Amino acid sequence: MPIPYLENVLPGPGRAPVAFAHRGFSPAGHENSMAAFRAAVDLGYGYLETDVRTSADGVLMVFHDATLDRVTDGTGPFSARTAAQLRQVRIGGVEPIPTMEELLAEWPDVKINVDVKDRPGSALLAGLIERYGAHDRILVTSFSDRRRLGVFRTLSRPAASSGGVLSVAALTSLGRVGLARTLGRAARMQAVQVPVRYGRYRLVTPAFVSRCHRAGLAVHVWTVNEREEMERLLEMGVDGLMTDRADVLAGLMQERGFWPQRVQP
Repeated sequence: MPIPYLENVLPGPGRAPVAFAHRGFSPAGHENSMAAFRAAVDLGYGYLETDVRTSADGVLMVFHDATLDRVTDGTGPFSARTAAQLRQVRIGGVEPIPTMEELLAEWPDVKINVDVKDRPGSALLAGLIERYGAHDRILVTSFSDRRRLGVFRTLSRPAASSGGVLSVAALTSLGRVGLARTLGRAARMQAVQVPVRYGRYRLVTPAFVSRCHRAGLAVHVWTVNEREEMERLLEMGVDGLMTDRADVLAGLMQERGFWPQRVQP
């Protein structure tokens, strides 16, 4: 069954490779802020990548780290604070931490790649998908397959998904013996989102991409910031790239006729 999230159709023949703005776009380092997401959308991005964590009082917030220290003017565990307290913290001393609902509602035409960082977030994300009818706009992923699959327990219809660490590891080994399609179905995934390398092991190769495609799985690669590497991977046939350098990837996609990727409602 076709998954609308993965059908990145632009004017002209065929599909375009997907360009993801990784945590939005902010040269100032204000990642996962509404300003960073707005900058990416203004560049023409139709796909945003983000992370979600749960506040102490059960609100799903857009944030990557388990602690506030690296990117905000706050300190300590993220999960120890209520949503109201987290809204007082500033990313880079400037930008407030958004809620997932705020991001979902801001651009009804934009698709969002959501990495679920804690167990309570699974049910909360499912609730938001249902409330906004966002099944075709969300790709659910997580390093934990348990968290990822937890989102689907209460959804009324399917949404796209990328496998967690265990699913990708199994795909890497079993795919070589022709079991990639079977594994993809069993793991309830339509895409694999992976780095070029795990340590010294080069994961994304022409053979890996080919096996995934034969199994009906899209290949999205993170986090690619150098233009030369972007070009190499696109020539290899990957289906999407995630980048912190949204400006560089947008320029490359423009040259190839794949831009802009935001389809106005």
